[in-house]
Amino acid sequence: MTVYLDHNATAPIRPEARASVIEALDCVGNPSSVHGTGRSARARVEAARSLIAKKICTRAEDLVFTSGGTEANNLGLKAGIAAGATRVIVSAIEHEAVGAAARALGVPFDVWPVTADGTADMQWLQDRLQRAEQEGETPILFALMAANNETGVIQPYEQAGRLIREAGHLYHIDAVQMLGKAAFDFAGSMAHFAALSSHKVGGPQGVGALAVACEAGVAAQVIGGGQEKGRRAGTENVAGIAGFGAAVGAAGGEEELIRIKGLRDALQARLQAGAPEITIWGERENRLDNTLCLSAPGWPSEIQVIALDLNGFAVSAGSACSSGKVRKSKVLEAMGASSADAESALRISLGWTTTEDDIEAFANAWLSEYTRLRPRAAV
Repeated sequence: MTVYLDHNATAPIRPEARASVIEALDCVGNPSSVHGTGRSARARVEAARSLIAKKICTRAEDLVFTSGGTEANNLGLKAGIAAGATRVIVSAIEHEAVGAAARALGVPFDVWPVTADGTADMQWLQDRLQRAEQEGETPILFALMAANNETGVIQPYEQAGRLIREAGHLYHIDAVQMLGKAAFDFAGSMAHFAALSSHKVGGPQGVGALAVACEAGVAAQVIGGGQEKGRRAGTENVAGIAGFGAAVGAAGGEEELIRIKGLRDALQARLQAGAPEITIWGERENRLDNTLCLSAPGWPSEIQVIALDLNGFAVSAGSACSSGKVRKSKVLEAMGASSADAESALRISLGWTTTEDDIEAFANAWLSEYTRLRPRAAV
């Protein structure tokens, strides 16, 4: 049996979500139909909407269901342009669901740098806002993820939101990695838009949502019927949405988060004791409780992932991408890491399935492989 330690890529579906999906699949009605079966399907969609909205401290009517986090990010960014933004600025550590989408918007594009610890540079933001005010440049659309998918570093997104709002600009948050792993208050973030994803929290793949501030508008990018209050056409994915809601309801309890953090910290201590020369990224910052990102110079990421896979462990070198290839971490490069560090990054992300035995077995396997390869790495 593979020990799965790649929850930031996708989390195994929770039993509550699986049961909800199966139950919803037997509900044959279209949620836009007015008859009884249609109303039953609609009730499942709205129950999930209410539960997810409550989890992130917003109103149910401000949640738009999508096909996933990528679509939600695209919808939010395009809504910002439709609202009049003439420039987009995204942090240097964004997932390509934001970075690539922002570059394709057809407006001037700038990068918001990060510090060596992996947090958005707030002094740079203040200087950029001051410059925008002096030059009469408004509104700008800023995008910042709530927590980085590779390092787990939680960004100063609330502080940024206050500054951006006060200056009269627009603000989009990629909250995909936060949901179920740490508290996320959409209202408190001051964001106009925030993207969410089901499969990162133990729900089914292929469903997500965009939270929209009450004063912000969304121009539909998928055109057709009037579903989702005209903001996203297409018959809702009833089973997926039901599973999404069930996963959110089951995830992120204090007891679960404390348990996962204890396992992550124990793994980090064990690896540092056995290989003190490794670098732990974001170690001095507030991180997601489940994420551990390290570099072992001389041991390329791809070789680590393959070696560990052969030993029965599923981990990653960082962001999962559609090509399925392992590439040098752009996140670590943005933090000023050396090429050797960026090329040897490994991300271990724990979750609701992770046990003490998993952590002990992984630590033994990683240290064994590293010890075996270390003489060559030192040459």
